[in-house]
Amino acid sequence: MGNNTFSNPIIYADVPDMDIIRVGDVYYMASTTMHLSPGCPIMKSMDLVHWEIVNYVYDILGTEDAMALRNGASMYGAGQWAASLQHHNGMYYVAFASNTTDQTYIYVTDDIENGSWKRTVIDEKYHDLTLFFDDDNGRVYSVYGGGEIKYAELKPDLSGALEGGRQGTLFQTDAPGECITVGENHLGYEGTHVMKKDGYYYVFNICWPKGKERIEVCHRSTTFPGSAWESRVILDAQFDNNGVSAGVAQGGVIDTVDGKWYGFLFQDHGAVGRTPVLTDCTWKDGWPMLGKDGDGRTVEAVMNLPAAESEAKPIIKSDEFDIDDASVSKVASDTDQSTGHPGQDDGKEVKLDLVWQWNHNPDNDNWSLTARRGWLRLTTGEKASGILHARNTLTQRTYGPTCSGEIKMDVSNMNIGDVAGLAAFSYNYGYLAVTKESSGIRLVMVDASSNAAKEKDDPQVIAAADCTGSIVYLKEDFNFAGEADGANKDTVSFYYSYDGSCWTKLGNTIQLSYELTHFMGSRFALFNYATKSVGGYVDFDYFRVSDEITGES
Repeated sequence: MGNNTFSNPIIYADVPDMDIIRVGDVYYMASTTMHLSPGCPIMKSMDLVHWEIVNYVYDILGTEDAMALRNGASMYGAGQWAASLQHHNGMYYVAFASNTTDQTYIYVTDDIENGSWKRTVIDEKYHDLTLFFDDDNGRVYSVYGGGEIKYAELKPDLSGALEGGRQGTLFQTDAPGECITVGENHLGYEGTHVMKKDGYYYVFNICWPKGKERIEVCHRSTTFPGSAWESRVILDAQFDNNGVSAGVAQGGVIDTVDGKWYGFLFQDHGAVGRTPVLTDCTWKDGWPMLGKDGDGRTVEAVMNLPAAESEAKPIIKSDEFDIDDASVSKVASDTDQSTGHPGQDDGKEVKLDLVWQWNHNPDNDNWSLTARRGWLRLTTGEKASGILHARNTLTQRTYGPTCSGEIKMDVSNMNIGDVAGLAAFSYNYGYLAVTKESSGIRLVMVDASSNAAKEKDDPQVIAAADCTGSIVYLKEDFNFAGEADGANKDTVSFYYSYDGSCWTKLGNTIQLSYELTHFMGSRFALFNYATKSVGGYVDFDYFRVSDEITGES
């Protein structure tokens, strides 16, 4: 914001379940990406506020049907959850559980920014785990659970629980019946983070008591696993920001080189997703109290930067889809699970910008940046009943308070039955698309924003118009904050053009919402799927993103 200050949320976009480490004067962060590929981004910062994506932990998590949108299976709302990021003896570790496979994955590398990751799979699901290396005795633990926080000592090679090792329960929610219930789950303690400082072991957890916003709770003990855990609510704050009032919780604490401390947590922020928040951490009587001056209550909207301001490198950005020969090299197979975001493109490796993620595993035989230089080609390789089942849907985060995305698309090579366009993508989605029918080519605006309420995918064609050109421009405007004149927040409107300058709105303004089927904020999405025959393709000349929503102007 200038004057050595920043505003919360530090990233006004969907970056949930963060874990942050400091290595020297550099900070690294891991987050949740669930059903997206590549998955589990590694972000880098020099000041805890300005972040850039530098790597992903994996390209694909596996090849099962659910991971590739095959045979009616999916991993929406599942996949990779709540990664733990650790640095120990010169190596970097990322550990997380998957609700798709009911397994736990531990990845390790010696080069977090550029290296590939070695993977170990544990045939047990450690929910919301943290990987904790106890340097006092050389033991390593998975600390995990929901409501009841458990621990399991792992083998030195991290391949599973150590036979005869320590395991059990650290503590549990004092009164599970007093917590919010979702399904069969009491939202007591979960989202575990662990650290050791000045002779104490600290365990951080989110909790959601009935009748309140979510809170952050800390337990401490002088021994681990320990038998006498003290506890304290370290943050009970309802943060009001851009039309959203919600609790701030789930995270841990981090220090700076010069000895300052901060809490990192997230806030549910409506349809844009779960946004990272930074707050002061003040040590009081050995407790890491969060909020302004450690009051445990106040998350500040504007704060001083923790360190000298670093260059802003956005995690959402425009793309002209231009490549040069230097970015093309030999590639591994499309089932390779290493990192690097590669795709199979005429036998060569082509890397999309790290800001892009596919919905589930991509079909690398059916997208290309080289078939038509300067354009992204999406070819249909399978038939789909709708966008939720379509392979090779390419996505980026949206962001607040307002944002707009625009594409230029060549539709001259579509097959009858193909649907291609630009979406506001989540389970409650909407899109503007070109459809090719036997009677001609049409523009259609589709509203599926009530899917969660209907408990099924029920897209409604709200409006249609003849498509009179083979080159068409599509645009979507998101408003996540609302306006003083009474405009709703969390909305999206769709527009089309034939010259990229004169825009016409098609259909209604959709009311977006955050829901738990996808467990993800609304995203920009470029797509092309077949309903009758495969092999048709569309070319995207560019994707351009803007902070401004301009409507028909």
